[in-house]
Amino acid sequence: MNSPAPIRIDDLAEPVLTPALEAWRAGPPDFPCPLSADQVLAQACAETGLSDFGADTGFRERLAVILESLYEDAGLTRGGRIFVLQQAVRAMANRLRVEDLIKRHPEILAVPIDKPIFIAGLPRSGTTHLVNWLSRDDRLNALTLWESEEPVPSAPVPPGEVDPRLTRSADYWGAFGALVPHMSAMHEMAANDIHEDNELLFMDMNCYNWEFSARLPRWTDHYLAHDRAVSYAYEKKVLQVIAWQRGGKPGEAGRRRWLLKSPQHMENLTAIKSAFPDATMVITHRDPVDVLRSLATMLAYSDRTRRDPVDPPALARLWTGRIEKLLRECVAQRESFRTDQSIDILFHDYMADQEGMARTVYALAGLDLPPETEARLKGYLAENPRHAHGKVMYDLEGAFQVDVAALREQFAFYYERFPVQQET
Repeated sequence: MNSPAPIRIDDLAEPVLTPALEAWRAGPPDFPCPLSADQVLAQACAETGLSDFGADTGFRERLAVILESLYEDAGLTRGGRIFVLQQAVRAMANRLRVEDLIKRHPEILAVPIDKPIFIAGLPRSGTTHLVNWLSRDDRLNALTLWESEEPVPSAPVPPGEVDPRLTRSADYWGAFGALVPHMSAMHEMAANDIHEDNELLFMDMNCYNWEFSARLPRWTDHYLAHDRAVSYAYEKKVLQVIAWQRGGKPGEAGRRRWLLKSPQHMENLTAIKSAFPDATMVITHRDPVDVLRSLATMLAYSDRTRRDPVDPPALARLWTGRIEKLLRECVAQRESFRTDQSIDILFHDYMADQEGMARTVYALAGLDLPPETEARLKGYLAENPRHAHGKVMYDLEGAFQVDVAALREQFAFYYERFPVQQET
């Protein structure tokens, strides 16, 4: 089979806008914008018919800071702001449904979340590939995108019918993918694919994904200055809810060991150890310069749906600083996990021997690897070759005006701690 032609995106700074993109940037005319924090909570209550958000873990304050920072981002289109507001309303509606279900079924809080396996690593460092690959092991629990977006259904789904949560997710990401068709070559978003658990942190308003949708320095500073352990404890509660809905009730046999992943976990090792003391931590490491090549291109490309102007150099400066913060937190917190609970995987080693790395991860986690499971894992590798949707050509120096030599000096502390291969 011939490889797809290389993909060159030459309109990052001045995107060609189709009528569909123009409409997306404008946003739905009937959605109120702006909204205050109280109005976001009121809208979530109106959508669900519920009113109990549970104990205030600080999420109200965090929501207020997110919105304050959102309205300071002058480069967002109206549609860009509405997207973040819709995310906030959805997250709070999810929290209402989680709390309501637990109130009606308190036994949920007795569901064990034993020895979860966390995968952490920079964006674009192989974490998505690794979690999708290992999720082929049907002894593990992993989150699909649609389930992470709406963990509790608004109403019971009749047997044999398609869950409307799946339909909503597929419709949304299908529409988004039509606007930015090269996105699938960088980071495909399919409703049934395995996804990051940081969606669950949305419900405690402590997810760094907000930063992918807008430029929120005030929020980032607040997030990093406060304890995140409380939010990982809330994530554990949501995992109990999902496991209970899947049949993982106390006393029953079931798949209770979770496989979870997010780049955000790199800067939250201490918080994760506090909430999940028996967790296994797998951390992937890749040259942050190459990560920035890929991440900046992906974000600048998708910015055409939400920003005017796009301004790729400003985006690269922002994310250079953000990745530095993330990596410094990782270096500072790395000893939170003992060597018998954690492993550092270098990207070039992973690419050279993926099967060997899988065996290493399984041994660390105390899992056997029977032949039928290994065959399923190998099947994923065969079905998902690298660059199947085409290889995007990156131009960090030109399109983003980045001095790569200076960037490597900025990340010297990380190269000294983790011997990643510097890519070209």
